[in-house]
Amino acid sequence: MTRIVVASSNAGKLAEFRQLLGDAGIDCIAQGELDVGDIEETGLSFVENALLKARHAARVTGLPALADDSGLCVDALGGAPGLYSARYAGNHGDAEANIDKLLAELANVPDEARTAHFICVLAWLQHAEDPQPIIIEGRWDGLILHARRGKGGHGYDPVFFDPTRAQSAAEMPPVLKNQLSHRGQAMKLLADRLATFSGA
Repeated sequence: MTRIVVASSNAGKLAEFRQLLGDAGIDCIAQGELDVGDIEETGLSFVENALLKARHAARVTGLPALADDSGLCVDALGGAPGLYSARYAGNHGDAEANIDKLLAELANVPDEARTAHFICVLAWLQHAEDPQPIIIEGRWDGLILHARRGKGGHGYDPVFFDPTRAQSAAEMPPVLKNQLSHRGQAMKLLADRLATFSGA
C-alpha cells in the first residue's frame, strides 16, 4: 500500500479522501498526524494554492503528498466566495457563519439566478521538488437554496442543491455524494491517472 500525506487538517475532507482512495491501495495520513502545520494560502488560483500545500507537506515529511484546494463559486456574486470559501465570513472553517453570509448576500436573488458550482483542484507530488505534478480538476454544478436542508456533509453542503437529484448535498448518502461531488469526480480521475502512472 502506498503511504501519502494529505495536506489538510479538515476531518471531512480526510474522510472523503480515505474512502475514495482506499480501494486504490493508497493509505492517506493527515498532515497533522505527522506534525505538519498549515501553510499560508497565498496563491491567486485554486491550482496555485493546491501546489503550495502539497509541496509544503512533501518537504516536511519526505512522503508523496496530495493537496486539494476547493471552493464554492456563485455566479451572481462574480465567483465569490471562491478562494475564500473557508473564511468567507472572516473566521477560517466557520461553516455556519459562512452559510449565513452567503444566504444574506443572495437574499434578493431569484431562484433562476442562484447558479453555482463547487470546484476541486487536486495536486499530487511524488516529492517536494517534483517538476511534473499531477493536477486534476473536478466540478459540480448546482443552485444555492434559500435555507439549509439536510444534516450530512460539511461546509456549504446544506445550501448546495443538485437539480438532477432534487437534493441538497447534505441530504445525500455519502456514497452518492462521493459519486457526484467535485471532490469525488477529481479523486476518481486521480485514481485512474495513478493506476496508469504506476503501470497497473
